[in-house]
Amino acid sequence: MIRHITNSFKWFFKLEAASGLFLLFSAIIALIISNSNYANLYFDTLNQYLFIGINNVGLKLSVLHWINDALMAIFFFFVTLEIKREFIQGELSNIKQAMLPIIGAVGGMLVPALIYVAINFNDTATLNGWAIPSATDIAFSLGVLSLLGSRVPLSLKVFLTALAIIDDLGAILIIAIFYSGDLNIKYLSLMLVSFIILLIFNKINIKRFLPYLIVGILLWDFTHNSGIHATIAGVLLAMTIPHRKKNKDFSLLIKLEHAISPYVAFGIMPLFAFANAGVSLDGLSFSSLLNKVPLGILLGLFVGKQIGVFLFCYISIKLKFAQLPTSSNWYNFYGVGVLTGIGFTMSLFVGNLAFVENIQYIDGVKIGVLTGSLLSTLFGYFLILLTPNK
Repeated sequence: MIRHITNSFKWFFKLEAASGLFLLFSAIIALIISNSNYANLYFDTLNQYLFIGINNVGLKLSVLHWINDALMAIFFFFVTLEIKREFIQGELSNIKQAMLPIIGAVGGMLVPALIYVAINFNDTATLNGWAIPSATDIAFSLGVLSLLGSRVPLSLKVFLTALAIIDDLGAILIIAIFYSGDLNIKYLSLMLVSFIILLIFNKINIKRFLPYLIVGILLWDFTHNSGIHATIAGVLLAMTIPHRKKNKDFSLLIKLEHAISPYVAFGIMPLFAFANAGVSLDGLSFSSLLNKVPLGILLGLFVGKQIGVFLFCYISIKLKFAQLPTSSNWYNFYGVGVLTGIGFTMSLFVGNLAFVENIQYIDGVKIGVLTGSLLSTLFGYFLILLTPNK
């Protein structure tokens, strides 16, 4: 199985690993600018409203919302293409191969959420952020693994990739179920009609993307007005893109995945990081991390992730439900579990949704995500670097 997916995985891993470095650079630049003399320009630009359309037909959103609602819909479209491909013919298509990352992902989402809830249990306003530390940033975590080179066997890189993809699927479901607003029946109905049309396109095996794109744009607009977060439109569109194992000569899904992946990895994700990682550090102290929101996120990412992933995987392996990835050992396997605590992009995104009506907590979200991700990066990297290979 590993041999079968090696070529496509190596392409994917190199892409994600490289983009992780761009993400880091973008976040650092955002932090520098937001704490410099250009801070007002930075925040004012993000809050500037921008109209896109013709005459009076179009949509007016802030620059930040265009990034988080429109460009991130493309990101979710890309992620869902990856998930669909993996379930059809990749690492997740074999239940025995998929069992370990699935179990690990469940633990990695459940334990951080429980830690956050335990810290914020008595505060209904902050409790809504329970899902923030449950996400793993696939690009950032694979970027750290790439720096470790041959010390990390291919099987562990595949495990982390599969786990992060399942994590993304969990995040998508959480956003759709828990972070939607008041629903508009009219636009929900139009969403359903659009989705049915896309399914028909898939059924009759339309191999050109343009029809999907036209209906997909309408789907995004209907979703944006329906009360469901607009990025879900990207998920629904990707679910309808055809990919059949019998058709070996052409797959629209794989063609699109390869076509847009550089733009997502080196454009959309770094831009999102730049727009969302900026936070003023003026007056920040250690006590700031003890506030409920940043503390819950920090401990959820740095402590909850590694405990959840490792404990659930360890039990499943001991009970013979799964097996330890080949050529790995418990030391580097635990180190990879620590790296799943790098939440960054997805955690920041969920945080924006969780506190859309309580923006006073957003800075705390950023501090908690950045600190928890940084600790997970450093501890996971040096744990793998300094532990024996055998």
